[in-house]
Amino acid sequence: MSNYNNKILVGKIVAPQGIRGEVRVNTYTENPMDFKTLNVFSDKFNSGDFKFVRTVPSSNVVIAKINGVDDRNAAEVLRGTELFVARDTLPPVANDEYYQADLIGFYVVRDGLKLGTVSCFQNFGAGDIVELDNGDMVSFNGANVDFENKTIYVR
Repeated sequence: MSNYNNKILVGKIVAPQGIRGEVRVNTYTENPMDFKTLNVFSDKFNSGDFKFVRTVPSSNVVIAKINGVDDRNAAEVLRGTELFVARDTLPPVANDEYYQADLIGFYVVRDGLKLGTVSCFQNFGAGDIVELDNGDMVSFNGANVDFENKTIYVR
């Protein structure tokens, strides 16, 4: 299997689709169509085995085919599989943009008080949430990122 040290979570297989081994993927990318060009891998299959098939209209779900998965039973086994890309394969971002993965380890500050450091990001449907190393969670909405000082200022 692929052994990338700097992998970025981009989706998760949530269910089989049909009887021919296709799977439904909940995407975490800005646009589900990004899956057409991403080089996706997991701990259960190698890069190059994942093939984008189509999007599901008005959702963040795509349908995909994985080499060697040819029936619904084989697809069912993959339910819950996390999908990744290597960080160094992502396109560069503009000066005022960033990938959330690049913010892991940044300090989070509110009103001059350090709340903790970024452990990961969550999104339960109402916007991005920063999960801190101490288990606390704070809204990322309206946050200001200071790359030079590796600090995120939240409201």
